[in-house]
Amino acid sequence: MDAFFPALIALSLASLIEGRFSTPGLRPAHPAGERAFWLLGKFALVTWLMLLAWGFWKLPWWQPVAGILGSLAANALLVQSGPRPWWPGLSMGLAMLGLFLAARVWFADGAF
Repeated sequence: MDAFFPALIALSLASLIEGRFSTPGLRPAHPAGERAFWLLGKFALVTWLMLLAWGFWKLPWWQPVAGILGSLAANALLVQSGPRPWWPGLSMGLAMLGLFLAARVWFADGAF
């Protein structure tokens, strides 16, 4: 579970920022940046769901449940703080970190 919990938190926050805050000022202005922001947010959501399913399959039940509760708490803290102009960069960075950590979890276990 070394990277499982942080991967879930990072992926959840990245997906939340991309999906919830659609204000043009909070999205990258360049079309290529907007596309990368959108793709990374969607990949983060799908990977978060896959990582949870894998966690319920391979890990003790309390670890994925803790990941869900931690993700909800982190999302609540982020939404409570309100939108910031630097969030697209944070979202893309968290998505990359979460995707890396998820790959590490899966490959370390020999799942792929």
